[in-house]
Amino acid sequence: MRESSDDIVFLFCRVGNRACALPLASVVETMRPLPIETVAGLPSFVRGVAIIRGVPTPVVDGAALVGAESSGNAGRFVTVRAAGRVVALEVSSVSGIGRLSAEALTDLPPLFGARDPELLEAVGVVDRELVMALAPARVVPPSTWESIERARDAS
Repeated sequence: MRESSDDIVFLFCRVGNRACALPLASVVETMRPLPIETVAGLPSFVRGVAIIRGVPTPVVDGAALVGAESSGNAGRFVTVRAAGRVVALEVSSVSGIGRLSAEALTDLPPLFGARDPELLEAVGVVDRELVMALAPARVVPPSTWESIERARDAS
């Protein structure tokens, strides 16, 4: 693929039965899944909290976010920066790093079927497969961060 200044670098992963892309600039790291402690009062797409690098970090079910079939087992955690904080996104697998040109991405059609239409920035095609470009900053809404902080303060 010819690189241009409009190319965007992504981390490609599978979330359930869907191919997804996270802007590499938002990715902190990938890792094996860690133990998750459930916390009452969180939305269903937040599986709980894991201790990552000594910090309680919310773990978000990637399949629930994108409306994908979940295998029930996370293959990897991908930690991403979301609204100035770090969140772990459960994914099935990580495929690698690659570039997509801005022209290869298409604005999201209405009624695309995600939990939050603002979560998906665009769709594209890689090797004849639909790829959803996620917006990590929107993975966890502000109200959920508030619930996580209240639960942390109560413990």
